Amino acid sequence: MTNYEDAGVNLDAADELIERIGWRVMATWTDDAVGGFGGFAAGIQLPVGYRNPVLMMSTDGVGTKAEIARQTGLLEGLGYDAVAMVADDLVAAGATPIALTNYIAMGSLDVDRAETLVESICDACAPADIAVLGGETAEHPGVMAPDQFDLSATALGIVEFGEEVDSANVKAGDVIVGIKSPNLRSNGFSLVRAIAAKHLPLDADFPDTATPTAQVLLQPSIVYAPAVLNLLARVRPHGLAHITGGGLPGNVLRILPEGTRAVIDRPAWEVPHVFNVLQRLGSVPLGEMFRAFNMGIGFVAVVDVNDVDATLKAMETSDLDAVAIGEITAGARGVEFV
Repeated sequence: MTNYEDAGVNLDAADELIERIGWRVMATWTDDAVGGFGGFAAGIQLPVGYRNPVLMMSTDGVGTKAEIARQTGLLEGLGYDAVAMVADDLVAAGATPIALTNYIAMGSLDVDRAETLVESICDACAPADIAVLGGETAEHPGVMAPDQFDLSATALGIVEFGEEVDSANVKAGDVIVGIKSPNLRSNGFSLVRAIAAKHLPLDADFPDTATPTAQVLLQPSIVYAPAVLNLLARVRPHGLAHITGGGLPGNVLRILPEGTRAVIDRPAWEVPHVFNVLQRLGSVPLGEMFRAFNMGIGFVAVVDVNDVDATLKAMETSDLDAVAIGEITAGARGVEFV
């Protein structure tokens, strides 16, 4: 062994990747971006109009959904998953996502694969006005198999001090509005993979559909941030929850003050087909399904009863389906389904 490439790291491939993705990344930049692509760092100016801005950050990954993408080569949706996980966390606090960086780890740098992932991230960021300021693609020879990879992102958001959504105003009588998710998004995939390994060949049609199982499982996440920002321009939600790991029980609980209880009407929305199939084939108890998956609700807004119609209208104008799924009551802090 005489050089870095013999050890498993291809610096020429890294340079080629930078050449390929530079224009895609910089296409997400506005006049607020500072610096240049390919340097050590880039920045972004704070948007005008803030008197006392607060910066917020969120970081997350796509989890083991990446493993199904690796097995099938269907990578195009993973960027949406990465962006959704961090941008939607920020907007749940009332912050506007303005910039993002990403991290891709690979056993061996596959330039085509890395380019597809970065393009997907840029495609998800552009309509949400999030500047992709940079990222890192690392090779981990001897640690990861050559074709294995992991994808994560970190996003920066901004909110006016005092306008954060911190759930302190959540009260009995408020209505819980659920914004629908048609698919798995990016959570629960360790359980998904365990069920698929026994019952769902990835190249066969998903039960009761004419769509390959891999495509059903890898459908990209909705990025809710633009729609929620549209909502924030119309009404003042008392609480916002991004439904990720832990599902409705775990994430709605996070926005409940002491002395309040979320009562969710389970028949208020139709659970998408994919969840019913996974539950049946895996013999998964219903309670575990709601803890592991979003079950068709990807984001929640808790609003005053007088703001329900405006909330539903805001989602409609963003081409998203939403429905009232429950209410806040007085009682022991917790989430119950009826």
